[in-house]
Amino acid sequence: MPVLLAGGGLVGLTTALLLRQHGVEVTLVEKRATTSAQPKARRFHTRSMEVFRELGLAATVHDAAKDLVGHDHMAAGRTLAEAERLPLWSPPGSAEAEADISPEPPTLIAQDLLEPVLRAAAVDAGASVRFQTELTAFDQRDDGVVVELVDHGRGERESLRAQYLVAADGARSRGREALGITGSGRGAVGAPTVSAYFRADLGEVVRGREFNLCHISHPAAPGVLASVDGRHRWVYMGPDGLDHDWPALLRTALGVPAPELEVLSLMRWRAEMLVADRFRAGRVLLAGDAAHVMPPFAAAGANTGILDAHNLAWKLAAVLSGRAGPGLLDSYDAERRAAGWFAADQSTRRTAGFADPTAAADPTLAHPYVLAGGRFRYPAGALVLGPDDVADAEPVTEYAPAVRVGTPLPHRWLDAARTRSTVDLAGPGWALLSGGPTAATAVEDLPVHAVELDGLPPGRCALVRPDQVVAWRGDDPATATRVRADLLAAPVTVSG
Repeated sequence: MPVLLAGGGLVGLTTALLLRQHGVEVTLVEKRATTSAQPKARRFHTRSMEVFRELGLAATVHDAAKDLVGHDHMAAGRTLAEAERLPLWSPPGSAEAEADISPEPPTLIAQDLLEPVLRAAAVDAGASVRFQTELTAFDQRDDGVVVELVDHGRGERESLRAQYLVAADGARSRGREALGITGSGRGAVGAPTVSAYFRADLGEVVRGREFNLCHISHPAAPGVLASVDGRHRWVYMGPDGLDHDWPALLRTALGVPAPELEVLSLMRWRAEMLVADRFRAGRVLLAGDAAHVMPPFAAAGANTGILDAHNLAWKLAAVLSGRAGPGLLDSYDAERRAAGWFAADQSTRRTAGFADPTAAADPTLAHPYVLAGGRFRYPAGALVLGPDDVADAEPVTEYAPAVRVGTPLPHRWLDAARTRSTVDLAGPGWALLSGGPTAATAVEDLPVHAVELDGLPPGRCALVRPDQVVAWRGDDPATATRVRADLLAAPVTVSG
């Protein structure tokens, strides 16, 4: 088979969907019997939603997320009953400016609701999705990877051969460990924490004060309450210790009797920053938590993994089809390892502020939409950085999206009805943008679009990859096809 995917979480399922969009046959194996039973990740940023938009799933995801519409605020108080909502952060300018950040707004949806949507879509797209099937070992060879599987449902073992193996099997990745890939980072961050997942009808308690996260400062139960569905399901991240009287502790934090409160599960964890020192080892590639673990306080972990999938899928498809050489996959490591480090570092820097949402912001923090919008600029990879591009650096502490090599294409509506965006011009194929009101003539098989965007003056062109990242800027549209061929044959990066 062309690709075997180990891991059936958010990243594995998204990778399967993107590979199928590119026509790649893929088998996904997951040792669990079903998708996540825990809410875990809940906030999906604009770039992740743009990926789902490309897959035709954005509307489905928004519909599944309807219970948490309007829950974007933070709140704080001694108890939940006493908590007040904090002002909602917004970018400089009007509310209209915020709406124009992306064609897709960020979405609050619990992981245990999103994963079934992605699993069903992957099956519908033709992926072979096998739960209760565990990757136990693999042997990498020159012409492929031989994987050993155990089907726990049938109690059978089997061997399969794949051209490539993608390990999206979580923070304790068997694939990463088998390859002996080490990690770098700050390690454990902060004190151990227990997440108590519980059920209680708090709809009337929070009515008019709906929130995403609520900081509780009660001395006997300090922690953070996360809304999973806005009424019945909640996660409280509180003091370490599985042996607490958790129902009593939770009622103290809530400040209400909550007579029918039921603790569903307890999970002890500690925030950690660790980024794999390699994302590629021959025919095995790491994605998601297998490649980078970060504190959850910027809601960046799952989103960074989804962008791993977006970056990797088109490259694997190009290599498998013979349109690109295997060297293209080296650009996955060069690009996504740097991006993973940026997201993990920023998430770690936000740890201190997470404990006190009213504290002054750390001046080293990137602008929230730079992180949330995935606008980290790739320093190297499948792109051509000329002298002008090196000088035109993407700002980090302010949000100023423009057509810059190594960054995602910025959004601008293309029609008065606001149904079509510049983001829709690329993916799953390549595109060539022409600055100004008039498009250049067609260039071989590259569709050409006239756009008016910052960083693309009249007469200037930009080559955009299938993952909507700008790969090259220049003055001659005819040069674009040669640039694309060079990038596919052997990634070119000119850095200053």
